[in-house]
Amino acid sequence: MVLKLEDKKTIVNEVANVAKQAVSLIAAEYNGLTVAQLTELRKTARESGVYMRVVRNTLAKRALEGTQFACMQEELVGPLVLAFSNDHPGAAARIIKAFIKDNEKLKVKALALDNQLLPPAGLNTLASLPTRDEGISLLMSVMKAPITKFVQTLSEPHAKLVRTFAAIRDAKQAAA
Repeated sequence: MVLKLEDKKTIVNEVANVAKQAVSLIAAEYNGLTVAQLTELRKTARESGVYMRVVRNTLAKRALEGTQFACMQEELVGPLVLAFSNDHPGAAARIIKAFIKDNEKLKVKALALDNQLLPPAGLNTLASLPTRDEGISLLMSVMKAPITKFVQTLSEPHAKLVRTFAAIRDAKQAAA
């Protein structure tokens, strides 16, 4: 399909704007996938807040210039789908990891996070990152643990005294 210069500029601007706001980027080769499979992947991505787009590599390289994903420009070779995570770095990785379980034809070519190019094997690591809510929950449990242990330590002598009296009572009742 032949694109006019204005259409190309529009695509580059759209992808560049998304890239400036995104947290992570995954480039995956979709060779061999059917249209239905690719549509299913896009639908899942849209529902999860992940921006997914198939863009010509030359346009993608121009769009990624000056963004934190410029390190990925050398990896943009072949038919690729770009998945940008907007809110959470692992959102796109989770979607692609789940999709690969059923469709092995989708192959991750590169990952980018915080101006760093990651190998395709980093998909599992990126997908296992906790979400924001999970991270806050972990932090709160770590902050709460010392206080909980302190309260348990303070209440233990009293509890031990009560258990001792209960054991003596039970022993006297059993002897009678």
